[in-house]
Amino acid sequence: MPSYRPESVGKAIQVALSEILHTETRDPGLSEVTITAVTMSRDLRTARVYISVMSGSVAQTEALERLMGAISFLRRALAQRVQLRHVPELVFAWDDSITQGARIEQLLNNLNT
Repeated sequence: MPSYRPESVGKAIQVALSEILHTETRDPGLSEVTITAVTMSRDLRTARVYISVMSGSVAQTEALERLMGAISFLRRALAQRVQLRHVPELVFAWDDSITQGARIEQLLNNLNT
């Protein structure tokens, strides 16, 4: 029987991290980061956090560097918002699904012309 707990914990972490980034961080570059998805390991010890940046003022690599610099703050704030036995390790990754979707749309448009 499949366990849905990693999915529900991932969703709770996604919501909490989004709130933390937009309300509690002092770095204005982090407020432009969007959490698009969070996938949890089966043991709930690791959270892979997928991010995107909508505006052009913060580059992808700079956003990832800022998040890595704030990781201890984010884990502490996450511990206050989400009740878990262990706060998971956060692994940030760039979400390229938006660019892939745009590329697929462009290819489909080229086929139609």
